Amino acid sequence: MKKVFTLITAFGLVFTMQAQNDKMVNAMKGIVAGLDSISTAQGWTTAANQFQRIADAEKTQWLPYYYAALSNVMSGLMTGANQPAQTDPLADKAEALLIKAEELQPGNEEIFIVKKMISNLRMQADPMSRWQTYGPQGAEALGKAKAINPANPRVALLEGQDKFYTPEEFGGNKSEAKILFETSIKRFAETKPASEIHPQWGLTQAQYFLAQFK
Repeated sequence: MKKVFTLITAFGLVFTMQAQNDKMVNAMKGIVAGLDSISTAQGWTTAANQFQRIADAEKTQWLPYYYAALSNVMSGLMTGANQPAQTDPLADKAEALLIKAEELQPGNEEIFIVKKMISNLRMQADPMSRWQTYGPQGAEALGKAKAINPANPRVALLEGQDKFYTPEEFGGNKSEAKILFETSIKRFAETKPASEIHPQWGLTQAQYFLAQFK
């Protein structure tokens, strides 16, 4: 009888956990699907707040923390350069959220990709005085992401952005950037996300940059 009770309890626990997971997926999938259509800093702030609420409710899932971090970074990047009073707090918030995501999912290339983006955001706030610190930090993070999964389309996207924006005297190269954006788009076509809420953003960014060469 005790074994039967234990078995029933175990099944009940599994059912409850699955129901909670389904609830999280349903809450996230519409937001995730719409990320590539966001075109304003405020739009990303709204997404960040939505993911933050899900993360606070779930606490044991890495994806809500990851997306909340990503959304804060994107909001900051769209705010513009040389505005540390506005963008540094967003970088701080993204970093804190990403730490939680990494605690739950260590060694994930998507987390290193957002680390690279946080470095870009901090550098954007004051490029002249910060590039020596955050440039190498970002390169290291992106290198780790590439080592884990060189076929990740977001790796090529960020490499392309670096080549696109960096002056030629410091290693920038528009021709190489174009090839990287083409590579990113090709990899998006070849890559299938692990689920409907796993990272799939970035295609419209790659398409935007490639269009700058036409």
